[in-house]
Amino acid sequence: MKNILAFTIAALALSFLGSHAAQAAGYGSLKGRRAHNQAQTYPWHDGYYDASWNMPLALVVPPRAENQVKYSWGVGSSRVVPIEHQFERNYPGPGYYNRAHFRPAPHWPSDTDQFGVHYVRGPWK
Repeated sequence: MKNILAFTIAALALSFLGSHAAQAAGYGSLKGRRAHNQAQTYPWHDGYYDASWNMPLALVVPPRAENQVKYSWGVGSSRVVPIEHQFERNYPGPGYYNRAHFRPAPHWPSDTDQFGVHYVRGPWK
């Protein structure tokens, strides 16, 4: 009887730790599934490129980062938005880049999205 009880407790502890790791990665949680589905529907950049790199720049943040603050000038000048995009481990190789599809930062930017630097969560182990 003690062996069955110990085995049951160990199995529950392992299943809890496994599900907790999956939720921490975002795969098992509702927020993680929503972010993954949202990331599949639009690109990780906003159509602007960084002037120093002449292409959109992905600023890699820790994988547990969930939100970012974006600032603009005027009424309602700051907003907190989720970070949906995340690098995956299976890197497919360099993608196609055409600078004609992107705009440079305006001379007087009105939002931090126009600087061409975009948050992307880093990969998990």
